Amino acid sequence: MKRLFSILAISGMMVFGTANATTIATTTTTATTVTIQEDADAAAPAESLGFHQELKKRFIEGGPGFMGIVLLCLILGLAIAIERIIFLNLSTTNTKKLTQSVEDALSSGGVEAAKEVCRNTKGPIASIFYQGLDRTDEGIDAAEKAVVAYGGVQMGQLEKNVSWISLFIALAPMLGFMGTVIGMINAFDKIEAAGDMQPSLVAGGIKIALLTTVFGLIVAIILQIFYNYIIAKIDSIVNDMEDASITLMDLLIRNKK
Repeated sequence: MKRLFSILAISGMMVFGTANATTIATTTTTATTVTIQEDADAAAPAESLGFHQELKKRFIEGGPGFMGIVLLCLILGLAIAIERIIFLNLSTTNTKKLTQSVEDALSSGGVEAAKEVCRNTKGPIASIFYQGLDRTDEGIDAAEKAVVAYGGVQMGQLEKNVSWISLFIALAPMLGFMGTVIGMINAFDKIEAAGDMQPSLVAGGIKIALLTTVFGLIVAIILQIFYNYIIAKIDSIVNDMEDASITLMDLLIRNKK
């Protein structure tokens, strides 16, 4: 009888233990699943970050020191570039139409009528025409000298502040490289203070250091695109000015005859 009770007790303990083990395993599995789901939910926003959010995150990680200076270079460079683009677009003139209008005015109303056409037309080419027409009473040579001299003045107006854009293009990556070097020095200082080569110390410092270089290069690339467009626009206007000046001299010579 005692043996029977012993067997029943052992069987009950085994059944109870198995049930507990199953319950614990189920609970553990459920908790693990919930944890994995929570980790996946937490990781989902990080993976779904847009370009602007990722850029903002990296910018903050780079530190406010050099990143702020690089951002200032971008803001100032873009401000100057946009101002120059607007000015150059307003300075663009239909040279053929203006030349034909001046020629018709010279034929019908003389120099004063041609000067009136130039006064009513915006742009450097019209201003050069006006200066040349204003010196016709002093001779063709005087008119040509006035056109050449005022052409140089107008070219200076077209190229105004463009050198600042080239400065920011050179300055942004140099500041980025300087931030990288300083970040590397700080990383090695942490290694020296810790007395051990810990990967976390090196990785964090190097990441922050490289971010400044990346943003410096991004700023330089953006400003370089605007700079090349501005230079190409200036060259186009200058070529039109030179062609128009030659055409004006021919018109004045024919008008004198």
